[in-house]
Amino acid sequence: MSWLGLDGKTAVITGAGGGIGQALTRAFAAEGVRVVLLDRTEERIRELADELGNGAFVLSCDLSKGDEIAAAAEAVEAEGGADILVNNAGILRPGPLESVSEADWSAMLSVNLNGYLAAAQAFGRRMIARGGGTLVHVASIAGTHPQPASGAYSASKAAILMLSRQLAYEWGPKGIRSNTVSPGLVRTPLSEPFYRDAEVKAKREAMVPLGRIAEPKDMADVALFLASPRASYVTGQDIVVDGGLSQTLMGLVPRPGYA
Repeated sequence: MSWLGLDGKTAVITGAGGGIGQALTRAFAAEGVRVVLLDRTEERIRELADELGNGAFVLSCDLSKGDEIAAAAEAVEAEGGADILVNNAGILRPGPLESVSEADWSAMLSVNLNGYLAAAQAFGRRMIARGGGTLVHVASIAGTHPQPASGAYSASKAAILMLSRQLAYEWGPKGIRSNTVSPGLVRTPLSEPFYRDAEVKAKREAMVPLGRIAEPKDMADVALFLASPRASYVTGQDIVVDGGLSQTLMGLVPRPGYA
């Protein structure tokens, strides 16, 4: 058994086909976890599941549709149930709050917040019935730091932080832990166009105290810890994984006479 003690567990990972989702899936599988890959597009995760083996299987599931989440939970239960849920699926509709449409606002909340709650309920109730389990939710530093042209996204991520804390409070006595991982700048297929511009890439790296942009695996490693027995007394917490970016605010303040 590895140091993390996850061998033989089953983890459901939503949005498994995305950049962070694939890293999560590979990281959990490498620790002997049987992974269940949930994604709206089953085709893009089928090959990954076949590659991983160890009983990994895929389910088509749109997190904005409660009936599909319920069906996925039933299917997983029929295969022995889940010990871990990683809420990772998410969408972004850029635009300022001044002009964000009701449709875009609702779309983001339906996946980034409502979907997280629906998945937590569908899988969490079954964990409670079996005596315990672990929830890990992927949030963002945008949930605590507003950013231009992403107000709806930031609001949805801020709501995830409170959702996780509320779940930790309500379900702790029932054997459920709930925590969040908040990524900073991460190089994924979605953000890759930014990093193809060498000047933009250099400027972004210069903003981060650790001097590099995160890879999806950096998020997966923290999620692994939070899901593991090594974090058995950690719940209701947000682990910021941003290389120190969120600590640089005061460095933007002019201070004449100081180095």
